[in-house]
Amino acid sequence: QVQLVESGGGLVQAGGSLRLSCAASGRIFSINTMGWYRQAPGNQRELVATITRGRSTNYADSVKGRFTISRDNAKNTVYLQMNSLAPEDTAVYYCNVDVINSRGSSYYTVNYWGQGTQVTVSS
Repeated sequence: QVQLVESGGGLVQAGGSLRLSCAASGRIFSINTMGWYRQAPGNQRELVATITRGRSTNYADSVKGRFTISRDNAKNTVYLQMNSLAPEDTAVYYCNVDVINSRGSSYYTVNYWGQGTQVTVSS
């Protein structure tokens, strides 16, 4: 089994910054894509940013230029640096990872979600 531990959420004023972290532990051979998603009250969960093992990144248009996703493969950890935060960024942020494991001579991927961390931006 794999555990994801998120940290770094909180309350910040508009224009401020926060840095989220998500560390994966447990039975892990490798991790492919890691990402962050968010869900505001009454809304569907939406993609914020993803990063592949090779560090190719993808961002939602709403966060481009303000948020930066990064990862430390040795620590199985993904980060989200959030700058110039706005009230509309208020949401629960979830990390998501594709964990690769082996079974005999074959490999398989399992997708995991973190428990979520609250980010609140006041105006």
